[in-house]
Amino acid sequence: MAAEICIAGRKIGRDHPPYIIAELSANHNGKLESALTMISEAAKAGADAVKLQTYRPDTITLDSNAPEFVISGGLWDGRSLYELYEEAHMPWEWHQPLFEHAREAGIQIFSSAFDTTAVDLLEDLNAPAYKIASFEAVDLPLIRYTASTGKPMIISTGMADQEEIQEAVDAAKQGGCTQLAILHCVSGYPAPPEDYKLRTIADMMERFGLVTGLSDHTLDNAAAVASVAFGAAIIEKHFTLDRSGGGPDDSFSLEPQDLQALCKDTLTAWKALGEVDYGRKSSEQGNVQFRRSLYFVRDIRAGDTIDASCVRSVRPGFGLAPKHLDEVIGRKASRDIAGNTPVKWELLE
Repeated sequence: MAAEICIAGRKIGRDHPPYIIAELSANHNGKLESALTMISEAAKAGADAVKLQTYRPDTITLDSNAPEFVISGGLWDGRSLYELYEEAHMPWEWHQPLFEHAREAGIQIFSSAFDTTAVDLLEDLNAPAYKIASFEAVDLPLIRYTASTGKPMIISTGMADQEEIQEAVDAAKQGGCTQLAILHCVSGYPAPPEDYKLRTIADMMERFGLVTGLSDHTLDNAAAVASVAFGAAIIEKHFTLDRSGGGPDDSFSLEPQDLQALCKDTLTAWKALGEVDYGRKSSEQGNVQFRRSLYFVRDIRAGDTIDASCVRSVRPGFGLAPKHLDEVIGRKASRDIAGNTPVKWELLE
């Protein structure tokens, strides 16, 4: 049986429909009302869960403008880490109303915890699961502390090599986690599709023996849908109400109609996978009659020898299969046969 975990009653694994997580990240743009609306829209789109990020600037970095604390290049060029996280963080006092709203909307909600105080806050809110972000996958004490809650955990593996992934997995298990999933991830914002190397997902499943999914930072849904074919059981995408809204992650996030398409298309891809089956499918039954078969193409008298001019392989499929042509040629007709009659053994001596 394939690996499986369960979050708030929802079974997750290759044998179940893909579990779709809408990552709210910093796309609330500092407005609680926007965050509440995003949860409602994610639920309408069909996502299984919304995910927050629980940190404060002082729990994730230091207030410094030294060169190593300033981003150089990319989407956030020139900004200090503290400044970026001050703008992007989800205020802790928002968490309770967001959790309550998600439960009212019928969508699961949990969060990435970035330090032990975040875990404590989320435990008070009875979070059903925890996420460890790619940048924190090397923080083994944090992983062990989070695992000690006994809740299911999902670890993103962006930038981590095989050894680091194994260390994170071992830390989670040592901490007490019995339901663990890992996500293949490329920590580029956005990430080019060619960087994703989706075949890695199947290798991760075999190598680590865990429920495996995709944290996707590409700009559209193609990689996410394709990942299902390689065994991805969880798909995480950043979500926003408006890509042009100016938030830190808006530019590489899905809008509501895109999230709805992701939910629909990944489910279709999962259904299409099925099992190995060479048998005739139910949708094919009515079309069997349109396969080719052997027909007499002219009138033939009883006792006449059948030659190549008497028989052709044509549609529909009510005669003998074309593979029997050589057995039919040279036989004699057992009775008078009208043209356009399907070839049957009983018509031949």
